[in-house]
Amino acid sequence: MEIIKDLPAVFEEFGEARRNSFVAVKDIKDKGIPVIGVYCTYFPTEIALAAGAASVGLCSTSGETIAEAEKDLPANLCPLIKSSYGFAKTDKCPFFYFSDLVVGETTCDGKKKMYEYMGQFKDVFVLDLPNSQTAAGLQLYKSELLRLKAYIEEKFGVEITDEKLLEAIKLENEIRLAKKNLASVMKHDPAPVYGGELFKIFYGSGFKFDRTAIADEVNSVAAKIVAEYAEGKMLEKKPRIIITGCPIGGITEKVIRAVEDNGGVVVGFENCSGAKQYENLVDENADDIWEALTERYLNIGCSVMMNNKNRFELLGSMIDEYKADGVLEMTLQACHTYNVEHKAIERFCKEEKNTPYFAVETDYSEADIAQLNTRIAAFIEML
Repeated sequence: MEIIKDLPAVFEEFGEARRNSFVAVKDIKDKGIPVIGVYCTYFPTEIALAAGAASVGLCSTSGETIAEAEKDLPANLCPLIKSSYGFAKTDKCPFFYFSDLVVGETTCDGKKKMYEYMGQFKDVFVLDLPNSQTAAGLQLYKSELLRLKAYIEEKFGVEITDEKLLEAIKLENEIRLAKKNLASVMKHDPAPVYGGELFKIFYGSGFKFDRTAIADEVNSVAAKIVAEYAEGKMLEKKPRIIITGCPIGGITEKVIRAVEDNGGVVVGFENCSGAKQYENLVDENADDIWEALTERYLNIGCSVMMNNKNRFELLGSMIDEYKADGVLEMTLQACHTYNVEHKAIERFCKEEKNTPYFAVETDYSEADIAQLNTRIAAFIEML
């Protein structure tokens, strides 16, 4: 698929995808298509697709509604949770407003209690996520996904057949492969583009409702970058940083900017906005398609999991493949699982991978931008 637009225009188009989808989601509702609002990468998009529904990530990346949320929730709660609840409570999120169903997951205690409050004014289905990636956990989560299947079928009057599910799995696997292909352009040294530009594509693609077009669009961007790189269009050599930790998007993109405004380049995102969403595929040839779907999602290396070896394996392979000069971990205040696990990640980076590591803790305000710039600039200068 040929690209006519210049790369900066393509990056901006993806960057604007979320804003444009505020209107698009109303058009979808007007056509009678069900909308499922989600918060987490543990939700299998394939289930919504197989039901003929659209799924969209709900607003949770701005501090705009936190003050309203704190009227019900503790002030010392994770800002992502307060933002999620605040947008829901105030109806300032078009995606939440137009969602017929919200699917949550028990990734942390704060979210669990938030969903109880949210369920008072919205239809909320909560998936009981196991806290370990074991055989028993796999069977538990499979039963939860089948419970969700039955709920969606009854609510929307549809049938989610194995054939429809397999079709959706193949489509989502194509998208994952396309994103992985795009991410791989950053293995070049010097890097061809800034990581912040690629982030616009990874993040923005989640707000494109025509899932059938995404793989071709993303592959076209990758081909354009590779072709321009062959012509000598690239960045000057800079320290290569991999970002890990909590989900990034909206206000927390300040961390990406702090790296790239101060002499570094982000060559990889290990978190939910990056490799976690595209690294592993669903086995399309499995005898039990529901078990294959469950296994793919349960194996996401989130810090909520006990003995979280999958996160370490993914981060380790990225350090090697992307020739990282350093790892930057961003955690949100009161995100206890990531805050607790950061010491193990630090030891892994320094002792096993011999790679410098730096951690920053932040929230959804802009008050710490100057401090982030100063601290991250010092880390990059050390490299």
